[in-house]
Amino acid sequence: MITIHLKYEIDADKLEDFEEYGRRWVRLVDRFGGTHHGYFLPSEGDSDIAYALFSFPSLAAYEQYRTDSVSDPECQEAFELARRTRCIKRYERRFLRPLDGVS
Repeated sequence: MITIHLKYEIDADKLEDFEEYGRRWVRLVDRFGGTHHGYFLPSEGDSDIAYALFSFPSLAAYEQYRTDSVSDPECQEAFELARRTRCIKRYERRFLRPLDGVS
């Protein structure tokens, strides 16, 4: 299993646009065989940082999702929402693996 951690720097004045973007991707990741663990939005502290976590069974499955998302109309609409609204200033992507066998 591979878990992808995304850290977003968002435009705090466009939080509603970012929320719509996140709602779309939760559904899309699940449709492509992943498990979305949710978006985590600013509450206390920094008002321009958000996070997302989602997992795929393997790095190969994640790479297939990335390839397929390029030609998927719903994915392209979600990308366009972010481009049009400029709700995302930048993001960082990290790949994590779970620690198995913890007692």
